[in-house]
Amino acid sequence: MSAHDAWALACRLFAGGTPVLHASLSPTEIGALPALGRAVRPAALDQRFVLCPYCQQHRAQVWGDGRGGRTCHCPECGPVPVAADDVAALVLDEDWLRQKLRLALEIESRDGVDDLGGGVWRLGDSRRSPILLAREIVRLWREPALLDRVRVAGGDVRVITPKPRETRGAPFGPGVEWLALEDRFAFYGGGIAFISAGGARGTAGVIDPTTPVHGPFSEDFRWVTLPDWPGGPIRCTDGQAAVFKSLWSFKGEPVTAERVMQRADLDSDKPIDVFKVKARDRGKPEAEGPLAAYRALVVTQKRQGLYSMPDAAAPTTASA
Repeated sequence: MSAHDAWALACRLFAGGTPVLHASLSPTEIGALPALGRAVRPAALDQRFVLCPYCQQHRAQVWGDGRGGRTCHCPECGPVPVAADDVAALVLDEDWLRQKLRLALEIESRDGVDDLGGGVWRLGDSRRSPILLAREIVRLWREPALLDRVRVAGGDVRVITPKPRETRGAPFGPGVEWLALEDRFAFYGGGIAFISAGGARGTAGVIDPTTPVHGPFSEDFRWVTLPDWPGGPIRCTDGQAAVFKSLWSFKGEPVTAERVMQRADLDSDKPIDVFKVKARDRGKPEAEGPLAAYRALVVTQKRQGLYSMPDAAAPTTASA
């Protein structure tokens, strides 16, 4: 099942904001569930009512059948047995969505997510632009004061919402950029990628920024793909990417920390410095991932003070 189908389902679940019965999903959406992984989780519903398992058209009250089972009374189908799968539900992990959107937009980790209420969140600032995520665009049309609350001098407000049924052009005035959730973002390998305004719409024309080009690294060294890492492609900071790119450029030759950091244009003394995980971030995949990649790909000769990346010595289809 394509990543496009998985992302479409994630957007639908976010727009709804409530648990969805597994039985109500289309075959395409059911096929997309494995690709979403931790983005969705089981949810509890009021099991006194259920979508009729037979026609899936009417919600009907559930009753015990007197034999340990359950049955619902559909207004069209009559009594219909209810199995456990008929009341199974799932919901989007919206904390996951917000964190992945922050990564896609390169929002500084020191900025927290502010819940503005009513399905609107301030994700933080990206390049001096406040970022708002809203469950529906209508809320911001009705309450433009929400935009005024986050405006900053010298930066436009960027608004992310699912696409409404009908909208043309720019739905907001000057100083507000609208990013349609379905079109300007895409689901890739367990994470979310941002599609620039000049990029093609849909997955057919979008270049996956996580695609390995230099061995396990993406074109810009911002992503690392490890076969044993459970969270999909690992996203690196600018400094971490610079260290990986520097080590890769030496084509497997052991070099001193000074040469590595000089070519990376960083002030730290050793490559490992930019991969250290702060105490508050321990256990977080986005922080632990780059360190795991460093340990898996970089060989350190401590006595000699030398560092190398053996994978860089292997022939590749693209030059470093």
